[in-house]
Amino acid sequence: MSPDDGSVAGTGEFALIQAVTNGRRQPAATLLGPGDDAAVVAAPDGRVVATTDVLVQGVHFRLDWSSPEQVGRKAVAVNLSDVAAMGAKPTTVLVGFACPPDTPAQVVTEIMNGMWAEATRGGVGVSGGDMVSADQIVISVTALGDLEDREPVTRSGARPGDVLAVCGRLGWAAAGLAVLRRGFRSPVGVVNAQRCPEPPYPAGPQAALAGATSMIDISDGLLADLGHIAAASDVGLDVHTGDLEISTRLQEVGSALGADPLRWVLTGGEDHALAATFPPFDELPEGWRKIGAVTMPGSGVTVDGKEYGHEGGWEHWQRH
Repeated sequence: MSPDDGSVAGTGEFALIQAVTNGRRQPAATLLGPGDDAAVVAAPDGRVVATTDVLVQGVHFRLDWSSPEQVGRKAVAVNLSDVAAMGAKPTTVLVGFACPPDTPAQVVTEIMNGMWAEATRGGVGVSGGDMVSADQIVISVTALGDLEDREPVTRSGARPGDVLAVCGRLGWAAAGLAVLRRGFRSPVGVVNAQRCPEPPYPAGPQAALAGATSMIDISDGLLADLGHIAAASDVGLDVHTGDLEISTRLQEVGSALGADPLRWVLTGGEDHALAATFPPFDELPEGWRKIGAVTMPGSGVTVDGKEYGHEGGWEHWQRH
């Protein structure tokens, strides 16, 4: 490949790294950013919340469905959401990026621009990473967070009698995926929810301060992820469909596609809303809404007191 063909091979690894890191402003938590063997990030609490997600082209995103910028935003968003779900404040992200040699350098630059934009929305920067060659685009993001002297909010603290609540949208990404699979690109708001989630990052620490007993981010579907809380806490969780928000737009899309929007809300993943349980008589933080209750020990997840009759959400290596 010629040096001026516009590909990553023509651009070169170090020139590409320089192109996506030069001129970027780092937040105060990043004491030493890209350019050395490792970054240095402040950890005032003395503990570090750490999480990693991998996005694979053709599995988690398609460049004929999403812009490179949207792919970059999504890669960061799914990680910062996990940090928030622990009740922590994000501090930085690290990026591992792989792509074929003939990938246009502009695609990589736009993906990185999306990463920086979403990191900025989360109050952090991209403090380092690595780029390598591969047969397809693979993005691995590691996010770090600070508990700010609080205990982490895990999946295992829910207690019978607690209130079950959510913050953020449910069902929108699943509706957007259904639209894209039918070959359509609108309504744009629904489709963009699939292309790039908008997790409510501040809601995690807010829930922790308000006394949340357990919390999780909704990546694989509401019922599937609540199942993790039920198992870890050895409790039952009952979702009240009358308390769920099904927007007019979801109803319109469901009607147009002959689909049940309630099913998207209950089983659709990739919205990255937060679900948490709270003591029964405490006021919920702003933006959180009640959707159910914690019931008897060891009874799993039910919907309006009954077992839900459909698959509960996404699981890798299973047929979908």
